[in-house]
Amino acid sequence: MPVIRSPKDFYAGLLFMAIGLADLVIVRSYPLGTSSRMGPGYFPRILGILLLGLGTLLSLRGFRSGGEAMSRWHWRPLTIVLLSVLVWGLTAQGLGLVVASLALVFMSSVASDEFRWREAVLSGAIQAAAMAALFIYGLGVPLPVWPVFLGGR
Repeated sequence: MPVIRSPKDFYAGLLFMAIGLADLVIVRSYPLGTSSRMGPGYFPRILGILLLGLGTLLSLRGFRSGGEAMSRWHWRPLTIVLLSVLVWGLTAQGLGLVVASLALVFMSSVASDEFRWREAVLSGAIQAAAMAALFIYGLGVPLPVWPVFLGGR
């Protein structure tokens, strides 16, 4: 039986393969199209195949090259970051993109042991402005910029 010498590579490869397989299952009914006239399933299918291949190579690398052992799971940061994304999803429509993005960055920053208020607020403000410029004004995503009770857009 082969020995896993680099658990990080092996398990990261398994994760990539799982995401690639899930992608291929989800997009199997989308029309593929051709290279010159791509359908809605073209890019997702190519991405799924690439993730599957990359995951396979990474997992195989876990058997060949040595690496450090897996560290323990840090549940607190993982939970905080996932909850901050959930909060963003639940509040973006009502509080607007700017306030929801500020909350996302601020909450995610709290997950770090190196949390600093000033940096979190500054980073959140820069990201909120960039998201509003790109998604709302650039791409026309129908989300309010500001809270609905303040006029929305």
